[in-house]
Amino acid sequence: MNTHFSVHHRISVALGTLLLSAAANTADVNEAFLGRWALTIPGGGAGWLEITKENGYFDGSILWGGGSVVPVSSVFFSDGQLNVTRTREVKRKNDDGKVVRTQEFTDLVLASVWGDSLELTLFSPRENGQGIGRSEFTGKRIPALPPAPDLSRVRFGAPVALFNGEDLSGWQPTSARQASGWMVEDGMLRNKAVQEEGKPHRSYTNLRTEGEFEDFNLTLEVRVPKNGNSGIYLRGIYEVQVADTYGKPLDSHNMGGVYSRITPTVSAEKPAGEWQTYDITLVDRHVTVILNGRKIIDNQPLMGCTGGALWSDEFRPGPIYLQGDHTSVDYRNIQLRPVLK
Repeated sequence: MNTHFSVHHRISVALGTLLLSAAANTADVNEAFLGRWALTIPGGGAGWLEITKENGYFDGSILWGGGSVVPVSSVFFSDGQLNVTRTREVKRKNDDGKVVRTQEFTDLVLASVWGDSLELTLFSPRENGQGIGRSEFTGKRIPALPPAPDLSRVRFGAPVALFNGEDLSGWQPTSARQASGWMVEDGMLRNKAVQEEGKPHRSYTNLRTEGEFEDFNLTLEVRVPKNGNSGIYLRGIYEVQVADTYGKPLDSHNMGGVYSRITPTVSAEKPAGEWQTYDITLVDRHVTVILNGRKIIDNQPLMGCTGGALWSDEFRPGPIYLQGDHTSVDYRNIQLRPVLK
């Protein structure tokens, strides 16, 4: 028997086993990041991250505070950590506030996973070109969605009038730092977001109910002006879009869509200036939207919060909030029926 060969053979087998084990462990660590994550981004805002794997490649999408869900630039792993890069536009303005140049900046998000929690660090080039900012933040895994609920079996309570048609009782601004255009006129809840031509854009506050809710049916009427833009936030985190999109192709950013997440199946909006009706049902992270008597979203799953959410936690009660920071808009006859448990 060749003892020298036998020893080398055993060593080779052992090394091969260790390498295969290490590769398997690395794959396990990488795949621990797969799924959807609710983020509390630097500054306390709401964010969302999804990491996917298809045909051996990792990819991702991200929501960062406001705006839409967008693809990330890249996903890769190093030393057991997730690396995500995202590209953002920075508009450079002159002293008069005019945009003179648009640049692209690339941020790096580095994440470690601990069970159902993420610990993340944002490395972001400063817009003045002086160094890199560093911020730490956290994420929580979003549990799998339940099956679509059988709405015929859901029991609703008596309707509650959220707006009394006389004053702003039961409502409050979402920000004390912004101007408020909200008022009551002729039984309507009106937002007058007036802009002065030639002057910098004036930022107006959103308006939220003081009460907070879980699952419910919400009905209301809304009138949006030409080129108007508002939104109805369910539980403070899911925006059903309100906008002047009459005659436009189907899009998740159109009237009745769940902003950047769910596209209506049909166009049911009316021209600007006309009163329109909403009938919205939220149950078990599934949403149904009826616009002007037509069902345009039918019991569809909500994959996470939308831009402008008050927080990213999908399991806490939240207010109805109306977006007022874009343009003027009118609401009336706002009623909510809570789901009875």
